[in-house]
Amino acid sequence: MNPQQQEALRRAFRETFDLDPQSPVEDLAYQGLAAWDSVGHMRLVAALETAFDLMLDTDEVIGLSSFAKAVEIVGRHLGVEI
Repeated sequence: MNPQQQEALRRAFRETFDLDPQSPVEDLAYQGLAAWDSVGHMRLVAALETAFDLMLDTDEVIGLSSFAKAVEIVGRHLGVEI
């Protein structure tokens, strides 16, 4: 991922979970943050699909368990080797 894509991914996490604009997100994981519950998870999926103009399949939605997995999943859609 290029720096702009990485920042767009960070921004999607920060905005979805209402975090400070400078908050680190690299260590975030599903249910490791109060806002990342099942509803927050679907909000994150929608934010990623909108930000990157992509459609996650069911396995990807289920597998989206951390910021690192988001990098991997979105990167695959963008044709980036992780």
